[in-house]
Amino acid sequence: MDARSESMACSTKAKAEQHCRLCNTRLHHTFVDLGMSPPCESFLTADAVDEMESYYPLHAFVCEACFLVQLPEHVSPQNIFEEYAYFSSYSDSWVAHAKLYCETVIPRFSLGSKSLVVELASNDGYLLQHLLAAEIPILGVEPALNVAQIAIDKGIPTITQFFGSHLARVMVSNGDQADLIVGNNVLAQVPDLNDFVAGMTLLLKPQGVITLEFPHVAELIAERQFDTIYHEHFSYFSLLTIEILAARHGLKVFDVDQLPTHGGSLRVYLVHANNPVPCEARVKQLRDQEHAAGLDMLETYTAFGMAARQSKRDLLSFLIGLKNAGKTICAYGAPGKGNTLLNYCAIGTDFIDFAVDRNPYKHDRFTPGMHIPIKPVEELNRARPDYVLILPWNLKTEIIAQMRSISDWGGKFIVPIPHAVEIDPKELAS
Repeated sequence: MDARSESMACSTKAKAEQHCRLCNTRLHHTFVDLGMSPPCESFLTADAVDEMESYYPLHAFVCEACFLVQLPEHVSPQNIFEEYAYFSSYSDSWVAHAKLYCETVIPRFSLGSKSLVVELASNDGYLLQHLLAAEIPILGVEPALNVAQIAIDKGIPTITQFFGSHLARVMVSNGDQADLIVGNNVLAQVPDLNDFVAGMTLLLKPQGVITLEFPHVAELIAERQFDTIYHEHFSYFSLLTIEILAARHGLKVFDVDQLPTHGGSLRVYLVHANNPVPCEARVKQLRDQEHAAGLDMLETYTAFGMAARQSKRDLLSFLIGLKNAGKTICAYGAPGKGNTLLNYCAIGTDFIDFAVDRNPYKHDRFTPGMHIPIKPVEELNRARPDYVLILPWNLKTEIIAQMRSISDWGGKFIVPIPHAVEIDPKELAS
């Protein structure tokens, strides 16, 4: 099947199956429609730039019953993750976040040499490496072979398959039942939510704990984070929705952390429903916050499309003004969210000369759709652009600290979300 036929087939399938992947309610209500976009991690080699690309709808819906925000499955996980371009270890702040997590959970849950920690979507070992150093038994599950190999080379045992109830049964039959299951930014990437959570329930020891981190849909709405919507993120969660999902599979939330990562995330702690562990006050506090923010009202979600359109117009007006003034602009980073933003706003090489990224995998490739060339970070020092557009805006503090030297030639940063803001590194230094 060629790319165009595959795209049409997936679109037809999605239209025929627009039911909530959590509770199976028919989906009627649009959260936001970002038009057609290529898969956000499908970076192009130079010889593929003139070939036809596959585009799929970025039309997110909200379920009127459980308030799960979701995209239909236009692109299968197998196609997305067969060769994956995201390596967690290229973000220093994310590795530090994982290290702090490990240092916290080891004493809290009495992890030791007889424990087993399983991470789902373990990527390149960015987290498990810290538990390996603490001599705690670990096991990663990472379906992307090119990424998993990096972890394996670090000495981290890794299963290179997609996780679900079938794999969980196999793992349990092999004696691998977990004291702690970690899932960081994986739940959003699972089209079959119920099978995935059923697998975690099977894999978890009777007194074991699950921690899941994911971007908080409340922050997505409040901060106009439309660019965090892309094809590999099938679902967008609130605590209210997570509690519905947990209850369906004999689990319960007993604690929650509100985190600054990825523009505002939640870390939920789950156990088997019959576990007598007391529920922390933070759970009720956040539940009340979500009710106050209207996350139990359909109107809160359906109003988001207008906010996204306004952010698009504001950013384009800002960039047009700079280009009309003769300014040069480059982009820092080529993340998935950046490709949603570039394609939705139609920002190509008419605005951006090139992008830079720390990940060598992306060098000499081109962004999907807009075909902006990607170069090593050092190219910024050679080109000396007037402005650097930070596409991974959730890492803006880390990036500005790393690249403050652009002030040597008078360069400035642009942060695009929730609305375009100019940052002069000279003013930060003063």
